[in-house]
Amino acid sequence: MMLIADSGSTKTHWCLNENSGLVKHIFTKGINPFYQTEEEITRELELVLIPQLIGIQIDCIYFYGAGCSFPDKKAILSNALGRFFKNIPIEVQSDLLGAARSLFGNNKGIACILGTGSNSCLYDGKDIVENVSPLGFILGDEGSGAVLGKILIADCLKNQLSTKLKDKLLSEYNLTPAIILENVYKKPFPNRFLAKLSPFLLQNIDNPAIFNIVYNSFDAFFVRNVKQYNNCEQVSVSFIGSVAFFFSNTLEIVASEHGLTIGKIVQSPMDGLVEYHK
Repeated sequence: MMLIADSGSTKTHWCLNENSGLVKHIFTKGINPFYQTEEEITRELELVLIPQLIGIQIDCIYFYGAGCSFPDKKAILSNALGRFFKNIPIEVQSDLLGAARSLFGNNKGIACILGTGSNSCLYDGKDIVENVSPLGFILGDEGSGAVLGKILIADCLKNQLSTKLKDKLLSEYNLTPAIILENVYKKPFPNRFLAKLSPFLLQNIDNPAIFNIVYNSFDAFFVRNVKQYNNCEQVSVSFIGSVAFFFSNTLEIVASEHGLTIGKIVQSPMDGLVEYHK
């Protein structure tokens, strides 16, 4: 039995698969070795994942995750998984390579992620050959759910939204300035907190102020990331992630204005990864 995982900052999607087809989907919290220790990840696996795999023989694991670009971070995941799955192949790769394999298989293209965070790369059909560093939601991650939420809540608190829209946002999410500041500056995973506000943008996308937040953030994503790849106008640009999927209309408008051709926009890479690893 093959176990494939796609992990972002918010959730991890596990898929049990064998040659005859899909067996089971499992969802757990996001796993990111940049923010979690090996012990914390091990505890999460032990409490949530392992009980759902009792009696199932796993022959190999492919784990694609946010924060898994560097060897030391990959080792954290490999070691945590290796505590439960012994003497089997475990391949840990970045979520970006997972996105590229899912979107393009063995073909060339520019693969982009717009979810809680954002990222992009030029993929040659086998490897990532160029990558503009995303830099996280404080310094980068343009177009991501976390950055959209950050801009939204900042505009709210700085009175850049109408009173009606501001009151609606605070009421729907049961927020006060004190609660917001505590979640952003004191509690863990402020990116998750901010990204959870992005549905409000989708619900109110017809409001000019809201549309401008989304449009400008997507524009920054193309300018500061995609357009840095040589000849990007001649290559298919495809997207994975909930933000890309649900805001696809706005995304396609901005891409067109930059002379870019969008190929696929899918919410999850899992179907493509299952196909890739057949």
